[in-house]
Amino acid sequence: MGRLSEGNVIVITGASSGVGRACAREFARRGVQLALFARGVDGLEAARREVEELGGRALVFPLDIADADAVEAAAAATEEQLGPVDVWVNNAMLSVFSPVTELTAEEVRRVTEVTYLGYVHGTLAALRRMVPRDRGVIVQVGSALAYRAIPLQAAYCAAKHAVEGFSESLRCELLHDGSNVRVTMVQLPALNTPHFSVVRTRLPRHPQPVPPIFQPEVAARAIVFAAEHPRRELWVGGSTVKALLAHKLAPGLLDRYLARTAYTAQQTDASVKPDRPDNLSYALPGDRGTHGIFDAEARRLSLQFVARRHRSALTALAVALAALVWRGSVRVLRSLP
Repeated sequence: MGRLSEGNVIVITGASSGVGRACAREFARRGVQLALFARGVDGLEAARREVEELGGRALVFPLDIADADAVEAAAAATEEQLGPVDVWVNNAMLSVFSPVTELTAEEVRRVTEVTYLGYVHGTLAALRRMVPRDRGVIVQVGSALAYRAIPLQAAYCAAKHAVEGFSESLRCELLHDGSNVRVTMVQLPALNTPHFSVVRTRLPRHPQPVPPIFQPEVAARAIVFAAEHPRRELWVGGSTVKALLAHKLAPGLLDRYLARTAYTAQQTDASVKPDRPDNLSYALPGDRGTHGIFDAEARRLSLQFVARRHRSALTALAVALAALVWRGSVRVLRSLP
């Protein structure tokens, strides 16, 4: 794809808050044109204003990503008003914090409709336009939980697993067809988004992301990088790497570790009001912005991603340093009597 600039058209789902909102700002810095999809009108309008302040252009489409017809209509309107879509970022999500034994079938269905089928709807809309042109990038915003599930978020983890499987099948088919359309999945760490203040929960205390926690801007930079340099997958955060490697090497041991620690790790010390409104069935009014309530502990940088992003330069530097050390050692040895 190469570096994005004015004239490129980007679609972002779940763009009204959190990672999607941070992505809108990060893409806008490149002067691109954006189509922002989400349910929350207040958040979408605030995101549009931020994009325009940063030099981009944005159209907003208030819709439920679970509605395939609405997604298709918005995709058609995007191309009519902005031009061909170059990058489609699937990001919209919902979750429920609850033991499996207390989940309802309706809750699992709703999480699946948005967090999995929403990605399917977006991907199909993108493919209808990208495949005939033989170009474009689809970015699936994933999570370490796409490979390694944790307790209390079974519906969300299952949906992310499904996105991973769907994307792998699609990637193979595009390779078979010799298509230049690319599918990349960005596996993210725990993030400080407003999600934890509006998610449906049955936990006794306020839900939180499992530390270490990163700011949404870390995710946004990785997603833009993946759009400009598409590859099969991009892992972000040392915690993501550790979780995925531990799952590959010792999944049973990791089961026991998570059984012992993940209940506490996903809750703060604050209680939750039993009548707290949540966003599972409908968007809550108001603009929640990009960050959640964990600014004090959230990290603004992932050294792992910085190293991954500049891997070629760091490799060249390491080789150069090794050569210097070797030459110095040779000189020392030659000087010895």
